[in-house]
Amino acid sequence: MATWQTQEAKARFSELLDAAEKKGPQVITRRGVETAVLVPIREWKASKPQDTRTLLEVLQSGPQFEIPIPPRGRMKRRKTIVF
Repeated sequence: MATWQTQEAKARFSELLDAAEKKGPQVITRRGVETAVLVPIREWKASKPQDTRTLLEVLQSGPQFEIPIPPRGRMKRRKTIVF
């Protein structure tokens, strides 16, 4: 993995894209700190999870259990305070 400074990556973006396609992921740094990685699209698509279930399907596939809910009764109110 090659490392590119932000300024250099901006100035030579086409070269950065070519390097990512030919040599693989390219690291971009800002002030010496690794900030981002440019990854070829074929590698990125291959790493994406293939799970296409909806959130509802994921939640419904989890463990099923009953939650005891007490029956509703009369609501208790506090006494009104009159001044």
